[in-house]
Amino acid sequence: MNKTANNSERPDFSLVLGGPLYQTLLRAGLIRPSMELLRRRIAAAMLITWLPLVVLTVVGGGFVSGVSVPFVYDLDVHVRFLLALPLLIGSEVIVHRRMRAVVDQFRERDLVVPEQQPSFDAIVAGAMRLRNSVLIEVLMAVLAFTVAYWLWRTQASLSVASWYGTFSDDVISFTWAGYWYVFVSVPILRFIILRWYFRIFIWYVFLFRVSRLHLQLNALHPDHAGGLEFLSRSTDAMAPVLVAQTVFLSGLVGNQIWHQGAALPEFKLLIVGVLAFLMLLALLPLTFFAFQLADAKRTALREYGLLAAHYVGQFRRKWLRASDAPGDELLGSADFQSLADLGNSYAVVHEMRLLPFSRNAVVRLAVVIALPLAPLALTMVPFEVMLEQLIKLAL
Repeated sequence: MNKTANNSERPDFSLVLGGPLYQTLLRAGLIRPSMELLRRRIAAAMLITWLPLVVLTVVGGGFVSGVSVPFVYDLDVHVRFLLALPLLIGSEVIVHRRMRAVVDQFRERDLVVPEQQPSFDAIVAGAMRLRNSVLIEVLMAVLAFTVAYWLWRTQASLSVASWYGTFSDDVISFTWAGYWYVFVSVPILRFIILRWYFRIFIWYVFLFRVSRLHLQLNALHPDHAGGLEFLSRSTDAMAPVLVAQTVFLSGLVGNQIWHQGAALPEFKLLIVGVLAFLMLLALLPLTFFAFQLADAKRTALREYGLLAAHYVGQFRRKWLRASDAPGDELLGSADFQSLADLGNSYAVVHEMRLLPFSRNAVVRLAVVIALPLAPLALTMVPFEVMLEQLIKLAL
């Protein structure tokens, strides 16, 4: 009964359920503590960011013609608000459920020694207080709505006449749709992205503090990571957030290729840099446990090395140096199976990784993150050649 009471008093971990925006959505009936109403939130986001642009370009011109880049043909704007933004919003459900399950594993696997359980609970509570910070979220909103224009102007705007404005001497004159796009739609997207990076920062802080606790790692654990391999599931949980970044990048690069005559190789360093950054962003916090894993491996190698030395010594004296022939006792003896089991156990310890993720997990994450960029490769192949190859494959 006391154990149940203690469990009910423990702070619950969630990177999503908290903060001023969450409370606002809760009051507006766009979210529930169980993370329901996802479609309603996505629809509301598109109604605010994308639909007004459709209406304003239809009314004011520039929807399908009249400028070099009409709204319909602006790949970047549709990718941002019809793909990347819904993906960022939808990621909240995945991150909420999977990251909570990951954190619960520390308790369920008894990785934290009982004496430090209050410290672990305090770390969780501290992370939740940071998540709920009104000041930080307000600062992010101010940053998104003040710096958004400069970022958009220097990184994503087209230097040709488009549905959102015309250029003259490097000065842009906005249309009504352009004003909404630059000062409403883009800042909202920037704020959502900043909010996700803040949540990732909270995850970093949480894992760093937990890695400073004394964990009960077992080098014999079959996951070859001392029992911490479950942490690699956090990269799967974060994958949709990272994919949204490459979706965003794909639209940006595609727009430059389609409307300004750029070539894909010009963005090679940018693409490689972004992919490397996103991979590092997901995997870096897991390296915080490398020192504890290394210490557990050294200790286990010493302990099992000593045990193996004693066992094989006795085994050798009994079976290899005996004056009398073993005879029928050799058949069915458990000593040989025990020797094999000991060897297998030692092999598990010897193969223990110093990082709680495998090479396969890294490759899988890289493929998933890079997938939205794959369509850009089609810009390197003329349409006629691609069509000809498709016909050949079909025949």
